[in-house]
Amino acid sequence: MRRDFEYVVVGLGGLGSATAYWLARGFGEAVLGLEQFEIGHARGASQDHSRIGRLSYHTPAYVQLAGESYAAWAAVEKELESRLLVRTGGLDLWPLNAAIPMDDYTSSLSDQNIAYELLDAPEIMARWPAFVLEEGTTGLFQADAAIVPAAKCNAAHIRLARAHGAMLLDNSPVESITTRGGEIEVSVGSDVYRCRSLVIAADAWTNELTAPLGTKLPLTITQEQVTYFATPHVDEFAPERFPIWIWMDEPSFYGFPVYGEQGTKTGQDVGGEEVTATTRTFDPEPHALERVQSFLRKHIPRSLGPVIYTKTCLYTMPPDRDFVIDALPGHPNIFVAQGAAHAFKFASLIGKIMSDLASAGRSGHPIDGFKIDRPALIDPAAPKHFLV
Repeated sequence: MRRDFEYVVVGLGGLGSATAYWLARGFGEAVLGLEQFEIGHARGASQDHSRIGRLSYHTPAYVQLAGESYAAWAAVEKELESRLLVRTGGLDLWPLNAAIPMDDYTSSLSDQNIAYELLDAPEIMARWPAFVLEEGTTGLFQADAAIVPAAKCNAAHIRLARAHGAMLLDNSPVESITTRGGEIEVSVGSDVYRCRSLVIAADAWTNELTAPLGTKLPLTITQEQVTYFATPHVDEFAPERFPIWIWMDEPSFYGFPVYGEQGTKTGQDVGGEEVTATTRTFDPEPHALERVQSFLRKHIPRSLGPVIYTKTCLYTMPPDRDFVIDALPGHPNIFVAQGAAHAFKFASLIGKIMSDLASAGRSGHPIDGFKIDRPALIDPAAPKHFLV
């Protein structure tokens, strides 16, 4: 089997599969991807039917990146000859005295000349009668928001990367990474692969790979969950009739119209307990489910129904919940992509950025805020704030 490559990608979830795809578009058989579990596994953060895609974000740089991410997904769809994103529109909801500042979102959208609507509670309930909202609630509707079908997108990146000639191996856990004379050696069992540039896209397992190279990121890992409910009002929650929504307060909830299952999907953002990649379980947490059900009974009661199932996943977050997209200190040809538990909407674009960094050492996209040596990552006293 071949052992020498120009580029190796470790981790083939959302960000890693996208990186393998974009590298393979340019460099074909020079690309190797390694996944420690089976490709398409559900142990991390990148599977299930759906993720939220939106332009509405809290800084102009994120809004710009979100717009560029739509172009990256469009490029994948063009090559795939099939649509991936399902546009539904997105509704961000602020109750009175919400914990998340609405001005951050409206000013960032305006800065990037993105159109949006501000709606009061009666206007929201007139447009989408399923909502039950108190007076004083404000909604920001942005028409370009979409369902990003996670499992389908990952499978598309994998399929297209292989079509371009990349070698993608599953059940191949990396045991060590060493640098030798400008070359990088990646050990997988008795096999050693050599490359010029390496991308680590291992999410909850990032520090297992970077710590031996001198960098340990201050990452918080939590076990989160989403639940599908068999609403008896399926037609009301069809993607063409009901938007993706986010409750912009603490606790923060989010939800989807009917997609992938015959029911709605809802979860709490950063509502789970701290775990590690090895101590996590796959068991639903009943108190988290009750919080979601209580919120829905109050604000979207017609979306409720018998539980179809609850699915767990991992959130892996730096203290500021910003991405990490940078080279490892002291290792200019080893790059890290860490998605801070909100990156799937950007996955294909981040893959393109990582391809640019690995092949040319630079990217034209706005990633300066995602440096690996920023204060939030090197100051032990940096506060944690995870609401975005």
